[in-house]
Amino acid sequence: MAVEVKKWEKIEKNVGVLEFEVGVEEVNSALDKAFQKAVKTVSVPGFRKGKVPRSIFENRFGVEVLYQDALDILLPEAYTAAVQEANLVPVDRPEIDIVQFGKGESAVIKATVTVKPEVELGAYKGLAVEKKDFTVSADAVDAELKNLQGSHADIVVAEDGVAVENGDLVIIDFKGFVNGEAFEGGEADNYQLEIGSNTFIPGFEEQIVGVKKGEEKEINVNFPEQYHVATLAGQPAVFKVTLNEIKRKQLPALDDEFVKDISEFNTLDELKADIENKLKEKAVNDEKVYIEESVISQAVENATIEIPEAMIDNEIEFLMDDFKQRLQQQGIPFDAYVQFTGSSVESLKDEFRGQAVNRVRTGLVLEAVTAAEGIEATEGEINTELEKIATSAKMEVERVKEILEARDPGLSNLHNDIKTRKTIAVLVESAKVE
Repeated sequence: MAVEVKKWEKIEKNVGVLEFEVGVEEVNSALDKAFQKAVKTVSVPGFRKGKVPRSIFENRFGVEVLYQDALDILLPEAYTAAVQEANLVPVDRPEIDIVQFGKGESAVIKATVTVKPEVELGAYKGLAVEKKDFTVSADAVDAELKNLQGSHADIVVAEDGVAVENGDLVIIDFKGFVNGEAFEGGEADNYQLEIGSNTFIPGFEEQIVGVKKGEEKEINVNFPEQYHVATLAGQPAVFKVTLNEIKRKQLPALDDEFVKDISEFNTLDELKADIENKLKEKAVNDEKVYIEESVISQAVENATIEIPEAMIDNEIEFLMDDFKQRLQQQGIPFDAYVQFTGSSVESLKDEFRGQAVNRVRTGLVLEAVTAAEGIEATEGEINTELEKIATSAKMEVERVKEILEARDPGLSNLHNDIKTRKTIAVLVESAKVE
């Protein structure tokens, strides 16, 4: 499309006015398409629908009735061509002002555009990272063994007269009161609760310790100040609890027979060695992630950026959509979640705001470092990545490439992923762990 950029002028830090002109031929072509659309719906005596000559249509209705549809047809492609010619990266929808538009003449358009901000990099090389110990201890191995033992424990009903201990499963009836009045959602029968799981209000589970089957007890607690139900937040409450049953974990013996039952190993020593190796592998990865996060956060903190609000809003929407999808995968409707938690769309957006700002800042800084270091993704690196994906998906490389290019022409996302990894590697390699 023939588009000529007349002027780009900044009016704020990240906002400017882009003035561009679209040729007469493109304008007339858009008007032709608008006419073909409009003529299908109009009725003129003596003519069938869709058969009204252009001249009669314009004499009867005026060519101006085609202008809006023609602009809708013309603008998306023309605007895209103009921002590309001006080397701009918009981050929000533009505000459009039509300076000139008509049959037989060029179109002159002004677009107020919010663009990606410039990043003033601070120090990003030679950053100091505080050394952290990732050594795998014998206690860590023992803890994993105990978790494994606990996950294979039998659950048995405790005898009468036994008092509740931390870790027990209890079956309780309860009813909650605030200021002497029962409140909605504060009552249940035969509810199973693991003591020590911290799933109830702070202080609730601790007060059940020592209670015996059949006993009743009044439990006094305070709802947290940030509780999701505003009418209960910070309020003192009384729960009347009846203990119906106590269930207790019966742990299996940690011996070779147990190991044979739950793993491919024959002895406890073999299992412990395997656990230790896996913990060491995890520790290596954890240390790598720790150093990466440390240098990235410092590079981001050292940079100066004025982020357009539109970029933050877009990232919040992305996080909201991702959150809704994760709820859906768990079979929880979003509306039901909002109602159950006493939250709202706006309160959730407020919660996501800090994360959104950090993600946008981090992305912009890493992108700026990539540019400053002249980092690119080579053809060999792209091919290696495609081969990894193909192997994982058990598909031919060419088929994988075909699928990815259909979604992402030019494989720009794959290029960006590789460049980002290489950029982070530059930060890490120059860091000083001390």
